[in-house]
Amino acid sequence: MTSNASSTGSQFLSLHLLETLVAVLPVRDENGSPKSIVYGGTERHMITSQARRRAERVHTRDRANAGIGALAGRSTGVRTREWALITGRELASAHGWDADEAIRTARAVIEATGLKFGDPAKKTVANLTRVLLFAPSDAGTRIAAHIHERAEELGPWTAEYLAAQAAAAAKTKKGGRKNADQEAADADEFAEGAGPAADAKLPALSSATRTAVLTALAPRDAIDIALYGRFLAEIADSPNVDGAVQSSHAFTVHEAEQVDDFYAAADDAKLDRKKNALDFLDAADDSGAGMTGYQSLITGTFYRHAVLDRLKLRRNLRAAGMTAEEAEEASVAAEAEFVTAFVDAFPEAKKNSTASTGSLPALVLAFEGERPYNYAAAFQAPIDENPLDKGGEGPAGPAAVKRLLKHHAFVSKRRPDIRSGRVLTYDPQIDALLGTLGAHGATPVTSAEELTA
Repeated sequence: MTSNASSTGSQFLSLHLLETLVAVLPVRDENGSPKSIVYGGTERHMITSQARRRAERVHTRDRANAGIGALAGRSTGVRTREWALITGRELASAHGWDADEAIRTARAVIEATGLKFGDPAKKTVANLTRVLLFAPSDAGTRIAAHIHERAEELGPWTAEYLAAQAAAAAKTKKGGRKNADQEAADADEFAEGAGPAADAKLPALSSATRTAVLTALAPRDAIDIALYGRFLAEIADSPNVDGAVQSSHAFTVHEAEQVDDFYAAADDAKLDRKKNALDFLDAADDSGAGMTGYQSLITGTFYRHAVLDRLKLRRNLRAAGMTAEEAEEASVAAEAEFVTAFVDAFPEAKKNSTASTGSLPALVLAFEGERPYNYAAAFQAPIDENPLDKGGEGPAGPAAVKRLLKHHAFVSKRRPDIRSGRVLTYDPQIDALLGTLGAHGATPVTSAEELTA
């Protein structure tokens, strides 16, 4: 199959999207409030690229696992702290190990490879890695198979490893009570893997087992890792991946509009007693809401942007072990699915109370180029939503479409590498508007699949 990159001569696919959201809260800060930025001298609502990327990645993975879309049946990744638990469960279910022994062995093997775990004294985190690790979904299965194959070797090694750890912990505890400053310093050292336990002479893991674990955790052919990348600083010789997708934070094209919505939740049991009360005094005792509070909601038209580096995607897949032909075929499929996810995926926060995941973009613009192109500058001056006869630009959605396409037409005339522009809309008003805008450097299409060249 001919690559998109070679058929158009362009390394980068730039995507630009406008979407109007009403009374939603797809991402929050530490106080539960909407995130925002100041741009062009005014505050704008913001949906972070991290939230969007996760939504796109999960959307792609779920479709692939369900046998849907261009990546149907292909390998994908899982980002979690539970690799020891996953490996332990596989040892127990597939190889017949005792559950507790399986988890102890899996944790010891993965930890000795170089990953740091939570405090062993705290059951809730003892078997969780300190950082999230994005690895192929079958990594736990592969590690478990290796552990089971070398059970005679790893059984005694695990017992020796855990005994050395316990001895180091006991020695530290025997040292006596420490003051607050010393405890804080030890906590920092433990977080960095340099605490008292790190000084213990722990038995080394065999090179064969360490290699097997690193190979299982390596990105390999997981398409979403090649797309979005991963970074693991704890193991210096573990392969990291510089992702092929660059994503920007989405922001409103106009000044932020926020409402603090007061809500009252009913207590069913109390209302039933009130309904069946024998006199007004009993009814009065059960008056009032069961719970009240506030939640912030945002409304606005957002601009967001992403770019796919087609050459980087192919290099990532070749580095994972694919042949040139396999990488080419996988890259074409990955591009199609990435574009679909960019259009369809949405963060799921508050989805049941806001129906936000049903949103469709008002406009998507896609084109090729020899470098990425970000059109955020088109909205540096916030859109004035006052009516046209009052000096404004009218509703933000149509006004943003006019600005974006005008900006694209202007830039296209000055950058000869920009080519093959396509534009998709799910809004009949915007579709009608496109016919009145004249030349804007993009051909209308009717499906996300047509956004790729």
